[in-house]
Amino acid sequence: MKQDRAAEDGSNARFKSSCSRWRLGSFLLVLHLLVVEAHGNIVQVDEPLTRISFGSCANQSAPQPIWDAVLEFDPNLFIHLGDNIYADIKDPNKYFGKERNVGPFKKTPRFWSISPEALKIKYDLLKHGQPSYVALRKKTQIIGTWDDHDYGLNDAGKEYEGKDASQQVMLDFLDEAPDSPRRKQQGVYAAYTYGPAGKKVKVILLDTRYHRDPIHSDGTMLGEIQWRWFENELRNSDAQIHIIGSSIQVVSNFSAMSQPFFSVESWGMFPSERSRLYAVLRDTNASGVIFISGDVHFGEITRFDCGLTYPVYDITSSGLTEAVEDKAKGFPWSIILTYCSWLLPETMRVHNSRCAVKPCIYGHVNFGTFEINWEAKPVTINVNVRDIHGTPVLGETLCLPDLQPGYFKSKTVRGSHVQRHCTLEYDLPWYRKYILAFNFFAAVTVFVGALVTLLVLGVVRLMRPSKSPTLKED
Repeated sequence: MKQDRAAEDGSNARFKSSCSRWRLGSFLLVLHLLVVEAHGNIVQVDEPLTRISFGSCANQSAPQPIWDAVLEFDPNLFIHLGDNIYADIKDPNKYFGKERNVGPFKKTPRFWSISPEALKIKYDLLKHGQPSYVALRKKTQIIGTWDDHDYGLNDAGKEYEGKDASQQVMLDFLDEAPDSPRRKQQGVYAAYTYGPAGKKVKVILLDTRYHRDPIHSDGTMLGEIQWRWFENELRNSDAQIHIIGSSIQVVSNFSAMSQPFFSVESWGMFPSERSRLYAVLRDTNASGVIFISGDVHFGEITRFDCGLTYPVYDITSSGLTEAVEDKAKGFPWSIILTYCSWLLPETMRVHNSRCAVKPCIYGHVNFGTFEINWEAKPVTINVNVRDIHGTPVLGETLCLPDLQPGYFKSKTVRGSHVQRHCTLEYDLPWYRKYILAFNFFAAVTVFVGALVTLLVLGVVRLMRPSKSPTLKED
């Protein structure tokens, strides 16, 4: 394993070395100096990665039985994708009055940050209070990035004043070494390369919080320093597979549909940054790129065919405890959620047999997995979203040759298939962007119309003169 940006976790990683430390003293000294300059550490292992799991959105105070399934999957590596805990405090919804905290006309915040000491207590609830997670830490290397709730405040970006303290507490949670360069940089982005030559997997974890400009500003997501680092990691990579972790969705155009009811963060809110992301991938000739993401409280597999010269997949797993269908149980909410998910644009969503009878998303607790078969000809990558029992509920089998630059130029691909996965948010026709709003207001109109009709009919019936019964003559 070659670990580029994060410090070695001695309690979680199992490394093999053929030389004694004293025989490599001078080499390690030079290597250390090079690594400090590159902001990372380099460690070698012999075995390639074959099984990876990842997840997001875990409430530290909630039961977390899903770790049993993660343990049973037996991953070589687990990746936290953000909202690893819920640190901020959420007030009850208030829709009216001077203290309303929901909607476009809210007067007060709904979320409040906490102190670094309280943040550590919440991290410890997960780190030491979930037995199966404790067991996972003992046998599997765990790495991760953050999202807003473990960063410190809902939807927060670079303006959050507690970000530096939050960074140190999170790195403590991940057992980052005290002298790790990751503790000195601004943000928690990191890169790791695993495996021997010809079977290398590079995991690049982005920080979408520390440098992010306000939502809808179309400003920066990563900041210039992180952008330069990201490009350098790709340009100097010799890995066959690049897994890029983003706490928020990259490919999905779900955010175009959620307005005006609620805001869903994604790279789609920063179109210039997403265009730059694809440009960097093209310019560096990166191969085998697969995105993984979290945040949205459901699982989804999306695909974009017009960013690179090969298809780019985004495997979304959310969440380990927080899931939209588990929070809205029973009639009529389950029916409403199913109906709304069918209404969402599916121009990026990967279709499978599930979509014939159910939405192509999974709204219960879940985690994501990779199974890489290096011995197959060609190399295959099984990507799955799995339920609380570890059963795959969404999945795709990807062939590594299909994820190489120039794939679309060398293959005859049906135009309709490509077009399905090419429509960005701003390319959607207006009636598709607002179909959810149209259906909502149409349903409200029908309901109100029916109610008014019933009231009018009732009033008319009450006002209608009653007929006196006629008596028959003897």
